[in-house]
Amino acid sequence: MLAAVACLVQLYEQLTPQHLDSLHLCYAPQAHFKDPFNDVRGVASIRQVFAHMFATLEAPRFAVTEQLVQGRQAFLAWEFHFRLRRWRADQPQCIRGGSLLRFDAQGLVQEHRDYWDTAEELYEKLPVLGVLMRGLRRAGAAPQAQA
Repeated sequence: MLAAVACLVQLYEQLTPQHLDSLHLCYAPQAHFKDPFNDVRGVASIRQVFAHMFATLEAPRFAVTEQLVQGRQAFLAWEFHFRLRRWRADQPQCIRGGSLLRFDAQGLVQEHRDYWDTAEELYEKLPVLGVLMRGLRRAGAAPQAQA
């Protein structure tokens, strides 16, 4: 499975619109992909998720920071760097998250589930919604210990 994980990491870290047709090298034909905004099945649908990413964001790129592999599953910690096209286009953004991956017997991804905090990593950065989300975070936080 190490070779399969290495193949996937390389694909993501070098992902460009031209590389989208290479997804089938790492994903099973009916692979399931789920993140906070998408829940799709099949390589063509997964490709569409990433095509949309390239169409709506400026300079998106992934950097895998950690890898855990056990049997036919893996967990990748990553950073997703990008700029928004319509708001704060000059300000770099970074989302930190992780992917739980399950591979089939041929070493192709059959399940890909992304985990990241949409409130902290995205909504809190928006003008109006950000004020509300930061307030909710403060209201739900445990009180600070006194030294």
